[in-house]
Amino acid sequence: MKVVFYKDKFTEENLKKLGISERQIKAVMYVKEKGKITNKEYQEINNCSRNTASNDLRQLVDNHILKESGIKGAGSYYDIA
Repeated sequence: MKVVFYKDKFTEENLKKLGISERQIKAVMYVKEKGKITNKEYQEINNCSRNTASNDLRQLVDNHILKESGIKGAGSYYDIA
């Protein structure tokens, strides 16, 4: 049996193995650099609609990659889970 420990489990390589989209990978890299991301920022960095951003972010939360701030509406953001 082999056990591998990762210092940073959210590298691009590991994220690709999880089967998430290029948009979502870009967002996770953004959060690692900036500390958080909003739906609006997600739309801007990925040039996508609000619905697409919401769906992609929800999937990242469901996969325990990002977590919601707990704030609803304006002011809500996501950071690393």
